[in-house]
Amino acid sequence: MAEQVLVQVRVDKQLKQDVTDIYESLGMDLPTAIRMFFTRSKMVRGIPFETTLPDNVVTRREALDAFDELRRQASDVPEMTLEEINAEISEARAARKDTQ
Repeated sequence: MAEQVLVQVRVDKQLKQDVTDIYESLGMDLPTAIRMFFTRSKMVRGIPFETTLPDNVVTRREALDAFDELRRQASDVPEMTLEEINAEISEARAARKDTQ
């Protein structure tokens, strides 16, 4: 038998209980399920299930790219005075009141 090591992981107490109940209903304990996960990970050389983001989630890279694009677009916008900013805010508030 190969040398064994201890692996410790902190998880939410309720999550641990929920998955323990699931595995017990399948006839196995939590350590066996974790060993199965490790073994399968080794076999597929990765995470042994699909790991994709939902369509409505923006990745960090996408958010940074969008931010960089906004900065690029705003780079040639002339500076506004405080009075111009306040006037634009007032106009937007008035327009919003008119539509309500």
